[in-house]
Amino acid sequence: MSSTGVDGLAVLEFDQGDKGSLHHRSTEVSDYYDEKRTGSFSKDVEESTTEDASSESGEVIDNARDLVTHVISVEDDASLSPWTFRMAIIGLGLSAFGGVLAEIYYFKPQTVGVSTMFLAIISYVAGVAMETFIPRRGILRHLNPFPFNKKENAMIVIMASAAANSALGTEVLAVQRLFYNITPNPAASIFLLFSSQLIGYGIGGLMRSILLYPSKMLYPGVLPLISMFDALFQTGSSAKKKLRLFYIAFFVIFIWEIFPEWMFPLLTGFSVFCLAKPNSANFTRIFGGSNGNEGMGLLSICFDWQYISGGVNPFAIPLQAQFGNFLGYLLCMAVFSFVFWGDVWQSRSLPFLSQELFYPNGTLYDQTLILNENLEVDPTLLAEQGLPFYAGTWVVQLLVSNLGMAATLTHLLLWNRNDMRAAWDWLAPSALRKYYQDFTVETLKFWKQGTPEQRMAEIADNKEIDPHYREMLKYPDAPNSWYLITFIVSCITALVVIYKTNSTLPWWGFAISLALGSTSILFCGTLFAITGFGFTIQPFVQMIGGFIHPGKPMANMYFVLFSYNSVNQAGLLLSDLKIAQYTKLPPRAAFTAQIVGTLLGCILNFSLMNSIIDNQREILLSVEGTNIWSGQQPQQYNSQAIAWGGLAHELFATGKRYDWVAWSYLVGLFVPVPFWLLHKKYPRLGLDYLYTPVICYFIGWLCVGINSSILSYFTVAWFSQWYLRTRYPKWFVKYNYILGAALDGGTQVMVFILSFAVFGAAGNSHLFPQWWGANQNGNYDRCLVIDS
Repeated sequence: MSSTGVDGLAVLEFDQGDKGSLHHRSTEVSDYYDEKRTGSFSKDVEESTTEDASSESGEVIDNARDLVTHVISVEDDASLSPWTFRMAIIGLGLSAFGGVLAEIYYFKPQTVGVSTMFLAIISYVAGVAMETFIPRRGILRHLNPFPFNKKENAMIVIMASAAANSALGTEVLAVQRLFYNITPNPAASIFLLFSSQLIGYGIGGLMRSILLYPSKMLYPGVLPLISMFDALFQTGSSAKKKLRLFYIAFFVIFIWEIFPEWMFPLLTGFSVFCLAKPNSANFTRIFGGSNGNEGMGLLSICFDWQYISGGVNPFAIPLQAQFGNFLGYLLCMAVFSFVFWGDVWQSRSLPFLSQELFYPNGTLYDQTLILNENLEVDPTLLAEQGLPFYAGTWVVQLLVSNLGMAATLTHLLLWNRNDMRAAWDWLAPSALRKYYQDFTVETLKFWKQGTPEQRMAEIADNKEIDPHYREMLKYPDAPNSWYLITFIVSCITALVVIYKTNSTLPWWGFAISLALGSTSILFCGTLFAITGFGFTIQPFVQMIGGFIHPGKPMANMYFVLFSYNSVNQAGLLLSDLKIAQYTKLPPRAAFTAQIVGTLLGCILNFSLMNSIIDNQREILLSVEGTNIWSGQQPQQYNSQAIAWGGLAHELFATGKRYDWVAWSYLVGLFVPVPFWLLHKKYPRLGLDYLYTPVICYFIGWLCVGINSSILSYFTVAWFSQWYLRTRYPKWFVKYNYILGAALDGGTQVMVFILSFAVFGAAGNSHLFPQWWGANQNGNYDRCLVIDS
């Protein structure tokens, strides 16, 4: 499961085997939404982003246009400039920090995102410090020309957040090194990362007029960040109090994290049951959870904020949204128990939690023994080795991910059809007729943006255009030609790389992956922009790639890279451009920040990936890993490539062992229908609050990683979103999200330091000496280590 925007609105993007990342990006985006039909989304956003709206007026804003004009300031001071020495130094520094930390988190047992809200606050603190201490007179006055401003802060955040995600291309490179013993040429690897990250930028940028400019394209996940910018750059005691709380919480959690992370790791998962019965394998599966892939962590208590907030910050998710998560969690434990102890798919002979492929006796499947010298599946060799098996819990994860993806489409068509219809008005016959009537040769010259006056005249009568975008028209736009050139250069680079690296992906397969990605960006981008909810298309494109390139697991990995990753990157680009639009950051500054941050992040991702693999290879290849390092992400990517890319017809076709994984796409389309029909007949049941896709996704929630944090996660969420929100609403509005960002920030800085100082990110690890609270010879929670 993965997460994609900011911490304030808790939107979730679900990714296979990953509790909470928009694949490798800390843009935590939100399922915190409800449609206009109830007004609750607007009310919640209003309450969580402005003091006045929530604590005084109580008025419900019931449409996107009013929301972005009442909650967020539309005013702009055109005299403010983001192009400063401060911006460059802080932006590059935080980009380096974010790029390195994101890659460290990629190899953690539970994928954690670098908090965008934290990047915003830490850049604000650094900017104000530079403003204060750099002399304003003499030759240095050019380095500190005016007070630190909102546009500088926004540009820094866009640059740093573009770098602060682990490029999906590093996953392909890591799989090649770990499972194929292939070390691609460093130059080819870097260009692979560049091209795969920027192709989506090019496609998304060319779709700005559809997915960015209309008011309905709200991007709710960025609203708390923008609200925080408005608050930070206000004067008065309120902003000072918020910063004081941030500093206190930041340093307290910074010091605290030394204990669960290094000195006292039992605090990662304190289980009374494991301490009482440390020799029971079933107790490990049910109650264990302090180490990667150990167990379901039932009733374990976690004191490590890194894992409590690993998916999405619990201070950010409203209680209503938590209901679906919690219901899915309960179903997950029930389904996992039924599948394993019922021996479905021969689960009893396989590890309880794992993303790897296995022989029937539970030993790891040696995929190299079924591949020929061209890295394609050889039928003769396959017959000798036999078909591999998945752990039963991982099959459940695959099945419910597909179920949830299909259910999302139906759910949005049933509950959000008016919004969807409005978003696609440009395809209506009347709109196409008008376009035809107005067509001229100049219309084809899309790279010409026109002057600000011309662009203003073009939209003068268009009431759907975002009022923030109208304010942006005074600045020269980043021309479409910039995005087109980015796309073309990236495509050419990618074609060269896939042939130079023997990827086995043909040029026509690459073209299909781009076409699939571009189409998905239109649909997924529309859903994400309106609702804040995004869903992964990874399993879908893996299935398509597997059936058009049978027997080619390597080709499947590259096919997924250029289709699925393009959708992710386009979403990230458009979210960042919405941040720029809301903060009135000039478009060309936003474009520059995104490109610089992305390229720097790719280089750092590649360097650190190699360092970690060199030093932690055996741990990354193990089924369980440790509570510090884990290869769960490259393991799942590789096993999916082998299963779908190499053995799709043998494992997932009708009548085969895992055929319901594919059939779940069809079943998922009907999952929301009964709830919608019941709501129409019995509206007082409140079934409109039951978001069925979320429940489906969370049925596979415990499939990977450290699960001891779940009880603590829901406890903190309840404390924040019920107790503080209802008993102390003014405090909640002022400080809730600042507190969550501070806890994330202090934790992530300490994890960054410990990773290099003692965890072996760049050399040998130095674990804390053995004692009762640091069981270095087994699971930290004292549960039995199960031989897999």
